[in-house]
Amino acid sequence: MSNLTANLTALQLHVAFWDLNNDAIITPYEIYTGFRALGFSILFSLGGLLIPVFFSYPTTLGHSWLPDPLFRIYTNHIHKAKHGSDTGIYDSDGHLRLPLFDEMFDKMDSTSRSGVKDQEPSLGVGDLFRLHAKTRVAADPAGWSFAAMEWWTTWLLLQREGRVWKEDLREMYDGTLFWKLRDRRSERDYSRQGYGWKDWANTIWYNGTWKSWEVDHNVYQGADRQPGVSALSLVAQGERVLSQ
Repeated sequence: MSNLTANLTALQLHVAFWDLNNDAIITPYEIYTGFRALGFSILFSLGGLLIPVFFSYPTTLGHSWLPDPLFRIYTNHIHKAKHGSDTGIYDSDGHLRLPLFDEMFDKMDSTSRSGVKDQEPSLGVGDLFRLHAKTRVAADPAGWSFAAMEWWTTWLLLQREGRVWKEDLREMYDGTLFWKLRDRRSERDYSRQGYGWKDWANTIWYNGTWKSWEVDHNVYQGADRQPGVSALSLVAQGERVLSQ
């Protein structure tokens, strides 16, 4: 894999996980299969097929004015699919701008502004909303929508304790994280990262909150729990509880 990716940009590496046969072309089937490999549901993975609908043609422009009838994405020209109202972390050629990435956390991480020290930089749900609002540009509803969908997917995939952590997000930008998540799916502790409908349903039913990271991971799944009894009272002195 290292030989195949040696000369790729960060944006090409970001999408390389979905190029199952390494032919620099991503088909709708590969998009669906890639999302399933990361643990997304069938319904969400089917929703991922909107990606080639919107991004196939821009990448086709690298070699043709005619759209691809099979909605394939050509990764050699993936930089042409960059949209407005994004963070600017990728430049126009698809390279990663690490200074801008660091600056994003310096400005948007609410825990650092609240005086929390000795903690890895991270972004909570509120931080991501503020970041999305900050990067919106005028008259760009398509860009607003794409950015919102991308951050929503990012949070669902990466959140731990309700936050997206800096190192996880950096590895997502350069694509290395997707391979790690796929390999870790079989590990027992995999469910502690990400957020799915079971997290939402269990915590709503047992604790009246969708914030699963504010309740002990093992408590709300226990057979002796009763609906409506808050698990927060059973978490020792706020362990694993983060204020938003």
